Amino acid sequence: MEPDVAEPEVTNRRRALLGIYLNDHLGGATGGLELVRRAARAHSGTAGGEPLRQLASEIAADRRTLLTVMRTLGVPVRSYKVAAGWAVEKVGRLKPNGRLRQRSPLSSVLELESLRVGIEGKKACWRVLHQLAQTDRTLDAAQFEDLITRAERQADTVEDLRMKAAADAFG
Repeated sequence: MEPDVAEPEVTNRRRALLGIYLNDHLGGATGGLELVRRAARAHSGTAGGEPLRQLASEIAADRRTLLTVMRTLGVPVRSYKVAAGWAVEKVGRLKPNGRLRQRSPLSSVLELESLRVGIEGKKACWRVLHQLAQTDRTLDAAQFEDLITRAERQADTVEDLRMKAAADAFG
């Protein structure tokens, strides 16, 4: 019986797809980290400032964890995707918000909604990696369970802040 030469091909293709997937999430994590840092600065001295500062710290740690996972899996960082994530966040600042020279209450609502979407995306990535950890011994499934739980808590925190911002903006 001939050895199955297609198996290494399939494995290589899957690894390439995983690399694209993780780099896409790294780009998103970069943009999300920039966004939450900006939101924390904008809300400094308010009730939302401290939760956003803590969230920025956790999101930075999550991004470092993603980089560690990528190294563990031998996935090279694609700098252009990191730069794109950074740039998308900067371009997002240019959206009309009803005011030209100062921050609008709408800015907080939209930023927090974007942050919430990013956290849900991160949680989805952790779930994929948790599933992969079932067959890849280099990954720690328990670590991803903890990260999923933390992302759920982060989403709840952002949702509370978002609803307060919406009440402030819209009455």
